[in-house]
Amino acid sequence: MVRSRLSASVEDPSLNVIVDLGHPLANTSVDGFLKVGAVGAAHAALQDTFRILKSEQVTKTDVEKLVKRTGFEGLQWGAVAGVYAGVEYSLEKARSKQDWKNAAIGGAVTGALLSVSDCSFARDKMVQHALTGAGIATASEIIRNLM
Repeated sequence: MVRSRLSASVEDPSLNVIVDLGHPLANTSVDGFLKVGAVGAAHAALQDTFRILKSEQVTKTDVEKLVKRTGFEGLQWGAVAGVYAGVEYSLEKARSKQDWKNAAIGGAVTGALLSVSDCSFARDKMVQHALTGAGIATASEIIRNLM
C-alpha cells in the first residue's frame, strides 16, 4: 500500500515542500505543481489586489474575480510546471543523463500540451508554443549550469 506524506520546512530564501507519493516521478511532478502553482496564485492575487486598490473601491464582484483568477492561474502555472518536471525527470531516467536536451524536450512537450488546452487550438500555435517552451527551458538549463 502506498502511503502519502507531506512535510514543509521554511529556510531563509526558500520554501521546501516534500511530498512522498511513493514514486519519484509523482513526487517530482507534484513538487513542481505545488511550488510554481503557489507562485502563479501569488502573482494573480498581487495583480488583482493592485487593480482593486487603484480603483479605490472594493466590491464583492472584485473579490470574487480575485479569488477565481488566483485559483485558475495557480492551477494553470502548477499544471505547466508539473508536466515539465515530470517529462524532464522521465527523460533523465530514460537517457541516464542530465543535460540541456532533457530541458529542451520537456519544454517542447509542455508548450505543445499548453497550446492543446487552449480553446482556439491550431497546429501553428502548437508548434510556436513548443518552440518557445523548448527555448525557454534550454536557456534556463544553460544559465543554471553557468552559475
